[in-house]
Amino acid sequence: MLIKALRLVLGNTIVAADYLTRPRKLRRDAANQQRVDAAAAKLALYQFRACPFCVKTRRVLHRLNVPVALRDAKNNAAHRDELLQGGGKIQVPCLRIEQDGKVQWLYESKAIRGYLEQHFAA
Repeated sequence: MLIKALRLVLGNTIVAADYLTRPRKLRRDAANQQRVDAAAAKLALYQFRACPFCVKTRRVLHRLNVPVALRDAKNNAAHRDELLQGGGKIQVPCLRIEQDGKVQWLYESKAIRGYLEQHFAA
């Protein structure tokens, strides 16, 4: 019970610190932002709200102004099952990438951030 309370406090502290120190969004012209929005529609991030690695990944999404669907794999059983069935394991963050009719599941926050930087940085 003490561990659960400690996790709750630390998790909420991480989320609050993220909110207070969130980076500015990248500004693009309308045509480029529309292109990014279309590409982001084929992405989904499976995550836990207070996971530090998920927070890092969401910060990159925010900074790059990439509107990716966030899927709560902790509190939503359907999303958790999708992650397990599609990706093969319940590990977050995990970026689901749909491309050319195929689905790729990208684990590890560093790899996800690299993918986002490569595809969406100015």
